[in-house]
Amino acid sequence: MSGYRILPGAGRRRTAVRLCDFAILTFDCYGTLIDWERGICDALAPWLARHASGVGEEHLLALFAAWESAEQRATPGAPYPRILERVMHRIGESLGLEVREEEAEAFGASVGSWPPFPDTVQALAYLREHFPLAVLSNVDRASFARSQALLGVAFDFLFTAEDIGSYKPDPRNFRWMIDRLAEAGIPRQGILHVAQSLFHDILPARKAGLATCWIDRRAGRPGGATPAVEEQVRPDFRFESLAGLVEAHRREMAA
Repeated sequence: MSGYRILPGAGRRRTAVRLCDFAILTFDCYGTLIDWERGICDALAPWLARHASGVGEEHLLALFAAWESAEQRATPGAPYPRILERVMHRIGESLGLEVREEEAEAFGASVGSWPPFPDTVQALAYLREHFPLAVLSNVDRASFARSQALLGVAFDFLFTAEDIGSYKPDPRNFRWMIDRLAEAGIPRQGILHVAQSLFHDILPARKAGLATCWIDRRAGRPGGATPAVEEQVRPDFRFESLAGLVEAHRREMAA
């Protein structure tokens, strides 16, 4: 592919970067574009209602964060719906609540119904006018196809855990993406990786030598559906929404 803008001084460490300098934006999907915390809680709500359980959403998301990461490490080749089925069983064990097989299967199949964030569709439409777009996601292609129908844009590249055989934050996922984009003529220095999860994306992307943009959807609140990171992380950009990223890009274009 041709026509990509390359960062000035590629290969040299920069003290400042601009959004306009990048050749491509690569996105995490679930948590960044798709409101997976809302989707997770809504998908588990009928099961909790069957048990008349009063477990709070933050506690539920904390259990999800712990068990999803553990299951992905234990079975990196398993498709994401199977991961979710096992996670629901583990959450049930943690809460002392029975999980029926049909309930676990329904949770595993729920990914495509998880909603986009309110700003996602409009932001992607704008960014699509200025950048090629890619997705690096901990999901299978069938689940992502259902989500993409909600996102409203066609992505130039899609890299999934199903393709790679491992789940983020495994460094292999980022190497895979970097190598595939290099084959398309896009160097590492031209990539800006945009994501919500410090654990799954921002920290391992930084270690892979990528510039990063943190979409801090929880606005500094700890917890949620992703594990905490033990290391200090310094993203190149931070916004609390995709709309904030779009506004920053508009300002650069107008300057």
